[in-house]
Amino acid sequence: MIPKTDLDLQSIRTEGDVNLSPHRESWQAGHLSAETKRLLAEDAECFLHQAMSTPCLNALRGANGAWIEDVEGRRYLDFHGNNVHQIGFGHPRVIEAIKSQFDQLPFSTRRYTNEPSVRFAQKLISFAPGDLSRVLLAPGGALAIGIALKLARAATGRFKTISLWDSFHGASLDAISVGGESAFRKNAGPLLPGCEHAPPPDPSHCPFRCTTTCNLACADYIEYMLEREGDVAAVVAETVRNVPVIPPPDYWKRIRAACDKHNALLILDEIPIGLGRTGQFFAFQHYDIIPDIVVLGKGLGGGAFPLAAVIAREHLNVVGDRSLGHFTHEKNPVACAAGLATLEVIEEQNLVERAATLGAKTVEDLRRRLSSMPLVREVRGLGLLIGVEIAGVNGNAADVAERIMYAALTRGLNFKVSKSTVLTFAPPLNVTEAELDQAWTIIEAAIREISGDQHIK
Repeated sequence: MIPKTDLDLQSIRTEGDVNLSPHRESWQAGHLSAETKRLLAEDAECFLHQAMSTPCLNALRGANGAWIEDVEGRRYLDFHGNNVHQIGFGHPRVIEAIKSQFDQLPFSTRRYTNEPSVRFAQKLISFAPGDLSRVLLAPGGALAIGIALKLARAATGRFKTISLWDSFHGASLDAISVGGESAFRKNAGPLLPGCEHAPPPDPSHCPFRCTTTCNLACADYIEYMLEREGDVAAVVAETVRNVPVIPPPDYWKRIRAACDKHNALLILDEIPIGLGRTGQFFAFQHYDIIPDIVVLGKGLGGGAFPLAAVIAREHLNVVGDRSLGHFTHEKNPVACAAGLATLEVIEEQNLVERAATLGAKTVEDLRRRLSSMPLVREVRGLGLLIGVEIAGVNGNAADVAERIMYAALTRGLNFKVSKSTVLTFAPPLNVTEAELDQAWTIIEAAIREISGDQHIK
């Protein structure tokens, strides 16, 4: 069913902007050539239609560094990148590793291992604190979430989970069961049994009425759920919601303690935010805790290959009598070569430390530029995961945020809108300061343009 009203649109654009809005149609009419529209029409004839992909916005012919280029030659700073470009697109180290591995061993048949997969796993483990020392690979993040859920069931003998409303863990049936977005769960029919949900640590939308500062009532409620259920296998959550929603310092300590008390595992999803984006290699390192399982993906394949990983603590290596993943491309040597090159670039170029330093400066710069604007409710960030929440006028914040996005796209900046109202930016960790300045100048101009539009007053 195609949405007919603004309320319908609101319910499906929580994870990103959608292709059903009049603003999308208007932007395309004013900016795309007949040739581009022909390609988009052919795409729409081939692929199943979805609200956040086909029919598509535009068509690309190039991606390099922080930039993408459409088929008409227009270049855009890409501060979305589906969170895969921590080291930028087309990094020469990654491309070289992929080409070399293709010539040597393009695929590894199941039951056999290979040098690239072992070296990649060893390198990944070297970044992990404590006894996070066991790895299982998958071709995508949602599949890795499925592995984590199966491992939790096998290790605990339980099946129930507690996860958070508004969360996103992938679009597969098991992932949307623990996920909390209606855009993916609505009309999907029966989901996995035992998937309980709790409010997220988001004080601006808090049922416990935190208002501006989280008082950790939401963390206490998770402990209450663990106690009342009594047989929960795992708490499953994003360490930091990609919006971003940044939990207060003691949030994860309290939940870690509650999981330990009630013999539940703690599974943290860092698929879009890991690999240094937040200014720590793992976002949970900001909170001085160690989960039982952490899931990585997105940028793990260097912005070129689909690759995800489950990293588990040593005591969870207990299911040798069954198959948790068993995916055809579990130890794909080309993907692992790309992953190893990615980890080496992050380490050798100190990109984690750079994200922390540059991210703090960036948030300060954005607040200086935008804090006086009536349409801006809040600027927040952790490392180079940055959000600008739009206030709107007369309840139309979602509409205003989308119009700002297209005004910025016209000026050469690509990003996504999350939760309908948050301009969300995830630049490469090796983005230049000049590129950041260019991006924020565009944002400033786009917000001023929409602020001056009589239709929102």
